[in-house]
Amino acid sequence: MNDSEKNSPAPELSSEKTASRMRVRTGLVLVLFGLVVFLIGARPQIFGLDRSPVVGFVQIAVFLVGLAIVCIGGYISLMAFWNNGARTIAADIGSRLVATGYVVAVFSGMADVFGFGSEMPPTVPFFGRWQAMGVQIGEVIVAIGFLLLIPPRSHKKAEEE
Repeated sequence: MNDSEKNSPAPELSSEKTASRMRVRTGLVLVLFGLVVFLIGARPQIFGLDRSPVVGFVQIAVFLVGLAIVCIGGYISLMAFWNNGARTIAADIGSRLVATGYVVAVFSGMADVFGFGSEMPPTVPFFGRWQAMGVQIGEVIVAIGFLLLIPPRSHKKAEEE
């Protein structure tokens, strides 16, 4: 390194890197916002909003909307790491698993509303044990999808270090 390189200011970030960082930050903000919405639906007593001893339709809908926001934010953040657009097959499978896991969670959570749950339509929707297990399975599928979306570390960079 010569003296002019040492004294020069830090190199400007390329617009591609800046856009990538902005996508990561935007996605992470969405994930945090979605987590808060999810918590409002899943555990409203944390925020002093609990008005019923059972988990009803509104709570189910709110935590599913929160889960959707988390999925979208996580997808945006992790896709920013694939800045050249060429993804691996595992990443493609991961993005589909995120969507599939969310669909599993929605249909499990809203089973009574759709008419194939344990409570039939004349009664109030009730979030039972089987529905909770279905939503948890959907969340695990989403998590596996997110893990597959993480780009592998390139061998070139590892050899240079």
